Amino acid sequence: MKQWEMGMSGAVAKVIREPARDIPVLMESDIVVVGGGTTGPVAAIAAARRGKSVVLIERFGSLGGNMTLGLNTKPSGALVGGLPLEIWNLARSVGGAGEDYMAVSKSGGVKIASPCDPEIMKMLLTRLCADSGVQIMFETVVSAPVVEDGVVKGVIVESKSGRQFIGCKVLIDCSADGDMAARAGAPFVMGAGDETTTMQPVSMYFTMSNVDIKRLADWARDTDDVPARAIPDKEEDLAYGLWLTGFNGSLRAFKKDTGIDLARENITLKTADGQLYVNATRVLGVNVFSPTEFSAAVLECYRQVDAYARFLIERIPGFEKAKIAQISPVLGVRETRHVVGEYMLTGPDVLEGPSFEDSIAADASALDIHDPKGADVDFRGMRPYEIPYRCLLPKDVEQLLVAGRCISADHDAHARSRNMPACMATGQAAGIAAAVAIEEGVTVRQVAVPKVQEVLRELGMPIHGNQIN
Repeated sequence: MKQWEMGMSGAVAKVIREPARDIPVLMESDIVVVGGGTTGPVAAIAAARRGKSVVLIERFGSLGGNMTLGLNTKPSGALVGGLPLEIWNLARSVGGAGEDYMAVSKSGGVKIASPCDPEIMKMLLTRLCADSGVQIMFETVVSAPVVEDGVVKGVIVESKSGRQFIGCKVLIDCSADGDMAARAGAPFVMGAGDETTTMQPVSMYFTMSNVDIKRLADWARDTDDVPARAIPDKEEDLAYGLWLTGFNGSLRAFKKDTGIDLARENITLKTADGQLYVNATRVLGVNVFSPTEFSAAVLECYRQVDAYARFLIERIPGFEKAKIAQISPVLGVRETRHVVGEYMLTGPDVLEGPSFEDSIAADASALDIHDPKGADVDFRGMRPYEIPYRCLLPKDVEQLLVAGRCISADHDAHARSRNMPACMATGQAAGIAAAVAIEEGVTVRQVAVPKVQEVLRELGMPIHGNQIN
């Protein structure tokens, strides 16, 4: 085995050559969905409900990704219809989510779907997939797509059983980072085009127990230190309806008094099932494709979790007896690859809301920008906008769709399209488009978009912005 080779720069790089080997075929399916986070289960369910054989591959042992494992829990905007709203209504019916609420800030009001209970949501997503006939593959990593003459034929997976192949007619990339599209040869842009300097920062949620939520809410009503908030009038609605963003003055005073470095100018607190969730950590300029940088970011988030917990306990009413209850086991990544599709959604598109003939979803997500250079968070409600089907079609690769935050959208548009309502909506559209293409015997690039739109309307999904009240 040759172990050393000369690198292109002239430096000696150590490499190991793997011998050629045959890879056993594990199964064949109509559609493979890579990624079981916020987007993938919706794509898988939508396709399976049309009678297609669907395999959903997830690297962790549960579904929901950032929504559940990541403890994010809250769509940054309203869920306006279709399968996403069906899922949330199901969660509400079992006490796993509250009612929508209107958050107010200096920039106006933002209608937001209530947070969900992440543990209940894990079970609901899994049950919906199973009931729809989706074959879930937990604890399985997709190494690469298999592409022949520019057409995706399946994926190579790694699990406890080793390296295997799963064939498919259509591959849907819901990996969030566009892993399958990139490895299949589709073009992409990182951030705004200059790597990590213009990508939104990474972070890690945590929860705190023993918080007197009523005392916190009463204090928040009377302070000018929480300018963006949703505080229910009824105490029983605090379990899912409290949302507070700000604490700028308190944070500055704490940093000055203690000398402790805190990464953000403001933080967000919210409730889900009576638990207090904290969005406070931030690490800038992380290349999440570097395992060493990724790991360093996790360590820094742990340091910040400890510091922010101390801040809350020492400075914010209601936290006097609180303690850290849970830290997300995954790093929250907001932005990496933007796959270049047949159309790239732009900042003006999501701000001005033009209509697209091939729109497959109208989205009412907030504009949510965590500044790449560390400035205050820009969170505000906007008019609905539309997402064209062409944003799901990567260039240069056939039988591949992308959905979720890696769709073809530029850095500015990404501030809305990365949010959960948009991710779930594009997942739904990708699943329907893949199924319709198979039914009609055409490629996903040739599929009749009016037929896809018809199916989406039957599911109660608004297609155009003027269909959202």
